Amino acid sequence: MGSDPGDHELREALAERTRALCDLASPFGQEAALCDLLARECDAMFPGEVQRVGHSLVLGRVPAESKRPLVALFGHLDTVPLQPGDFPARREGGRVYGRGASDMKGAVALLLELFSRLGPGGRAALAVDVLVVLYEREEGPFDDSGMPAVLAARPELSKAALALCLEPTDLALQLGCCGSMHATLTFTGRTAHSARPWQGDNAVHKAGALLTHLQSLAPREVVFESGPLRLVYREVMSITKIEGTSGRNVVPGACALNLNYRFAPGRSLDSAAQEVEALAARFGATCVITDRAPAGRVVLESPLVQSLAHLLGTAPEPKQAWTDVGRLGELGIPAANFGPGEQAQAHQKGESCPEDLLVRAYRLLERFLREGAR
Repeated sequence: MGSDPGDHELREALAERTRALCDLASPFGQEAALCDLLARECDAMFPGEVQRVGHSLVLGRVPAESKRPLVALFGHLDTVPLQPGDFPARREGGRVYGRGASDMKGAVALLLELFSRLGPGGRAALAVDVLVVLYEREEGPFDDSGMPAVLAARPELSKAALALCLEPTDLALQLGCCGSMHATLTFTGRTAHSARPWQGDNAVHKAGALLTHLQSLAPREVVFESGPLRLVYREVMSITKIEGTSGRNVVPGACALNLNYRFAPGRSLDSAAQEVEALAARFGATCVITDRAPAGRVVLESPLVQSLAHLLGTAPEPKQAWTDVGRLGELGIPAANFGPGEQAQAHQKGESCPEDLLVRAYRLLERFLREGAR
């Protein structure tokens, strides 16, 4: 796309809004202050078009008589936990630095600017109806998300022709998403003095065979093909936490591991749970599933998805992570991922987002909404 004469002003607006959003902390479960601020701002800018649900906001109304397809644009207000150096947020070298800059306050800034700049008249002239959802509690357990409350409050969202989650994708259109399952695998032993370990049964050592097995596992590829398009998802299992010590001179009597299983679209939650439970039994551990999030449906047939792919000029990619595309797909809502954030920056210390990606994402998304399915 060529440079628009208004790109400099748009860049300043998007970058400054992103910086301001990053300067207000909103880690998972602490979104109230940010939602309060945005609710006041949006009520002033869009009177009659703002609904608050908990600490989430829905912008826009769909006319009852409308025959246009509905596109719902989703962005979450929360971030992962804060890290040293997150504040103050700043702009430097063409990037915005701050917690959530890429995941995903840059996208939230884009959605607010887009909704504002289009205005009621501009939105009425689009090829599609548009609702913007800014929701709480995405970066935590599946069942704690603020999205179900929003979907219940706004049933028209279930009729969306396309839901776009503006997660970090480096401006790629990413289809589906991997499911995510967490389980606690516990090995049981018997405590003893570490000078006489034969009097006990070391539970950490008992976990060794499982750890060795997991280290040897190569990612399992699952392929989706449609014509020339080939999407490869990788199923992986990782131990992300381990607890098993009661003292440095005590043979541990228990060892609990958090296993995170990322599984490809097409695998059900029950199937994923059975695989984790079978693995635990094989190595002598008990298993408790603690969190389960479904894989996202790969939407290849949607005319709107095809139009967005054509506009981007690049082949869609697989989403090798979990997003709410999984939740939306379970409800029968066609969904995909497209956002300005950089995937490599998500959850990183010193997180940042390029200002030029914010501008390009804005222009692409605006054009997509104007053109609709072609």
